[in-house]
Amino acid sequence: MIACNFQKELSTLIKARFPVIYIITWEEKRLAEAIKAMVKNDQLFSKERDVWEWTILDGFKCNEQIKKGDIKTSLQALNFIDSYEGDGIFILKDLYADLARPVHTIDQPLIRKLKDLVWSIKEGKWLKTLIITAYEKFIPDDLQKEILIKSFDLPTKEELREMLLNLVEQNKHNPKLKFDLSNNTLSKLCDAACGLTLHEAENAFALSIVKDGELNEKDVSTIAEEKKQIIQRNGLLEFSMPKLKMEDVGGLQNLKNWLVKRSDSWSEKANKYNLPSPRGVLITGLPGCGKSLTAKTISSLWNIPLLRLDMGALYSGLVGSSERNMRNVIQTAEAMAPCVLWVDEIEKAFSGIGSSGDSGVATRMFGTFLTWMQEKEKFVFVAATANQIHSLPPELMRKGRFDEIFFVDLPTQIERQIILDIHIKKRFVNPKVIGSLVIDKAFVDRLTTRTEGFTGAEIEQVVVSALFEAFAENRSVTEDDFVFAIESTVPLVVTQAEQIASIRQWANLRAVSATSGEHKSSEEIEKPSMQRSVSKPELSPRGGRSIEF
Repeated sequence: MIACNFQKELSTLIKARFPVIYIITWEEKRLAEAIKAMVKNDQLFSKERDVWEWTILDGFKCNEQIKKGDIKTSLQALNFIDSYEGDGIFILKDLYADLARPVHTIDQPLIRKLKDLVWSIKEGKWLKTLIITAYEKFIPDDLQKEILIKSFDLPTKEELREMLLNLVEQNKHNPKLKFDLSNNTLSKLCDAACGLTLHEAENAFALSIVKDGELNEKDVSTIAEEKKQIIQRNGLLEFSMPKLKMEDVGGLQNLKNWLVKRSDSWSEKANKYNLPSPRGVLITGLPGCGKSLTAKTISSLWNIPLLRLDMGALYSGLVGSSERNMRNVIQTAEAMAPCVLWVDEIEKAFSGIGSSGDSGVATRMFGTFLTWMQEKEKFVFVAATANQIHSLPPELMRKGRFDEIFFVDLPTQIERQIILDIHIKKRFVNPKVIGSLVIDKAFVDRLTTRTEGFTGAEIEQVVVSALFEAFAENRSVTEDDFVFAIESTVPLVVTQAEQIASIRQWANLRAVSATSGEHKSSEEIEKPSMQRSVSKPELSPRGGRSIEF
């Protein structure tokens, strides 16, 4: 059954004689089918009502039999509804275009007729309901009190499953096609299609079948790619399914353990423990230490889509557009649930809230985002990163918005060993490039000692720079290339010593250390500041309370 919960809610509004209902949806056809099925349900209505559909091209149609093709303008449509003798539901598919006009060009007789029609329906003897459909809210100010607004959600997993089975039924007799209809495959395919309209999902399933003549679990990637193209059309979100693994992140074991323990926390298994789904995590710390990399790997660990939010793209010069963009992002993310919403460098979007330089747009967008984070029911895990944690409003960091705040410091000695090992194994695969260089534990230990105070990104560039030295001279790489790359690097611990000390001081009591105690040597625990042979201001102890697992 199509949109069962929606039908119950809408039928209640209709029986309560709400005269005008504005329904926001991209799916006119699916909405009309849901309404027609609703009026035939004797559990919802004791008496069936006529359902009329109107467009500016075809006029009115009722059950594909009765047609009033001469009614082409919005005002004519309203006059027809007013004079109609009988109970009915009138779906106006193109009226929104007249309501969306600029204030100085809007059709005032149309507005007047809508106002009069509201009371005519309320006080009349016939049971009439006017339904306006549109993809966005377009309601003039003087009609705000007359119209009820309702959203028509995207298809549920059950609706997608029903549509997919119908598609298979229509094509199962084709000997060239093969279908895997196991419950596990159907479930994964429908999960992959969540967030699409019924029409878009049908296109994605059809494309999956046509590509290789089969429909099976492998087609999840095809549907995900189609979904990526659809979601990226609005330019507000980027869809991806990263191939990264948690093993690609060196160290940060506390943070990794926290994420692993929350895998499948939105599943039926978690319901047995009466557990709430995690809301999100804020990862703060020094630039280049793996915050963004970790955020991207969450979706791979949990095997759910990653949506990257470009906060700068939300802001628009048109009045109200920025706030509408934020609402669209939230609706899209919830339609994609379960998913990870990655907000990189969140402080750049919400710093300066309420200051003299804020016109009010940022404050309103921030309020919408905060309320959603607090009240959201669908599993959209917000993974936010921040470098300048002091710039963030305190409301964002209280419990209930993020489950935890993790602090990522400069990598410890053990973490530097892990990071070096990851990048060496990743890039040193050709024996001719390695030559006579012996890459063993002693070699990694020597580099680890030399890179004290380096960030993960700086360590990666040391490996890359060493390879470039060898590449430029067309020879095998040597240990001297690594030493030269290290000595040529002025690390962040030198250039931003004061900022690092400030961040550590903030995190000392306010955040959980992303690094576990087992990855700290006794010297680092007792004397946690990073000292290198170069001259620099002394840093305060590394911050972050450690948690046990």
